[in-house]
Amino acid sequence: MSRRAKTILLAVTGVLVVLLVVPFLIPVGPAPGTAPAAEFAGEEGLFVDVDGISVYVEEAGEGEPVLLLLHGFGASVFSWREVIQPLSEESRVVAFDRPGFGLTERPVRGQWLGESPYGAEGQAALTVALMDASGIQEAVLVGHSAGAVVAALVALEHPERVTALVLVAPAILTSGGGPGWLRPLLAIPQVDHLGPLIVRGFVGRLESVLDQSWYDPSLLTDDVREGYKLTLQVEGWDRGLWEILRAPQPKDLAGRLGEIEMPTLVICGEGDSIVPMADSAAVAEAVPGARFARIEQAGHLPHEEQPGDFVKLVQGFLSELPDGP
Repeated sequence: MSRRAKTILLAVTGVLVVLLVVPFLIPVGPAPGTAPAAEFAGEEGLFVDVDGISVYVEEAGEGEPVLLLLHGFGASVFSWREVIQPLSEESRVVAFDRPGFGLTERPVRGQWLGESPYGAEGQAALTVALMDASGIQEAVLVGHSAGAVVAALVALEHPERVTALVLVAPAILTSGGGPGWLRPLLAIPQVDHLGPLIVRGFVGRLESVLDQSWYDPSLLTDDVREGYKLTLQVEGWDRGLWEILRAPQPKDLAGRLGEIEMPTLVICGEGDSIVPMADSAAVAEAVPGARFARIEQAGHLPHEEQPGDFVKLVQGFLSELPDGP
């Protein structure tokens, strides 16, 4: 072997060693300033064991139909704060933090069986298991954005458990996730090891998405910002968010919307810049018999910006169900 060839071989070997070994030498400790989830639980909240995962739940009211609320990406039960009590005047309302968000436990790989609880299909299975644990045979699923994806999957896979659907700004045609080709790269052990550090680096990007979600920025007060940031104070939030980015996405959900059989209401804000109103309308068009409603002066979070209009739409829809309140 020539001297030049040996030099090139040594250089390539050195680069490979750096790429393969050095990432594992970088320590990834707990995110600073975090504490156990139990320290942040509200007075009305409780933790429910669902297939070995501690799920944070808040509920109010009683009676049927039961409303099960599924929040969107980056949110938590906090997102429903304006509507839980009004909706509970006529129904039992149950809201929970989806895995990876809020106060629900963030298990690491090896601590769950079957589907990842961070993926949409795994969260659909967890939703049904939570219903079992909470004594809920059937429910109206109210899903916002990515939560609407989970709600639709439950309706498709377990139609006997779903009385009706309310899909709010459904992120079914407009996905907030990264491109599919990126996920195999995230699974590379070296990249996976650094995952929590990577997500800590783009927290500012998450806050910018929150800014874009509001039609009226004046409603995004400091208290609201702090409510959304609570999830970043819970132990393991960075690992949980990384697992969400790595989790598989549902296959051809948009193509299966025609299979949904239960009554469905699709709601969107007219000023939604995250999931365009046209996409929400297209989802309603694809679901047989679905109703479509838009709320003026609202963006991606109509249940927060215009809670009165939101509650009126939902209760009107429920009143038209065969066994409505």
